[in-house]
Amino acid sequence: MGMKSKIALGAVVGIVVIGAVSANSGDADGGSGDKGTSASAEQRSGGAKSDGGADAKPAEDKGTRKASQAEQFTAFVQKNGTPQEKEALSHVTKVQGADEQNDILDAADVYTDFTGGIMGEGTGPAKLIASAFADWKQSDNGLVTVYDADGEIIGNGSF
Repeated sequence: MGMKSKIALGAVVGIVVIGAVSANSGDADGGSGDKGTSASAEQRSGGAKSDGGADAKPAEDKGTRKASQAEQFTAFVQKNGTPQEKEALSHVTKVQGADEQNDILDAADVYTDFTGGIMGEGTGPAKLIASAFADWKQSDNGLVTVYDADGEIIGNGSF
């Protein structure tokens, strides 16, 4: 085998290995992601399965609803926050990414009704919101970003 053939073969093997690793990197159960939502629901509930009866319904159908991330965050600050943090939290409209943490690179987004971008009125309260978020959620390597009503960044912080 010539030198060029060995290099080409090594490159092909390397690409196949990288592809196999990246294809399985997101799976917690080692399988494909097309197993349906019932497997994911079983993992979240600790593996408990329903008895298969016709009257078994998801919790949402029984009238109970899980609080949104923004509601959970606001409830935490109302219980534990300072008066300034509580005032700043009154402007929060949406929170994303707070429930998906892996301590490698956690990113959460907090949306507010402030206007004016980084030079607007929401810059100071955005720091309070980021600080309150750090009190609510902990991560080895987390970043919370606060956005104004137009989707412009007005602040961020580590959590």
